[in-house]
Amino acid sequence: MAIEITKANFESEVLRSDKPVLVDFWASWCGPCRMLSPVVDEVANENPQIKVGKVNVDEQPDLAAMFGIMSIPTLIFFKDGKNIDASVGVIPKSSIEKMISQ
Repeated sequence: MAIEITKANFESEVLRSDKPVLVDFWASWCGPCRMLSPVVDEVANENPQIKVGKVNVDEQPDLAAMFGIMSIPTLIFFKDGKNIDASVGVIPKSSIEKMISQ
């Protein structure tokens, strides 16, 4: 299950996580975000070796700005606190699985 990532918990949940973290930057009004969300949830449920978090860009504009999020949905994969890979737009589950297998 995905956890809500905020500016307050970003460091502890993402940067200092003992697991790799897939972060989904989204907004409730975004149609493509609503299409991608169940796929991200599936990946979270099927891959207990990673943590999955979601950042609502309307509620967390500072986090969106920190990573230069210009379009949503954007997925960023972090490993050992470092940004390893990113994608913008709706992508298939297989592409997300490839991203998290690095």
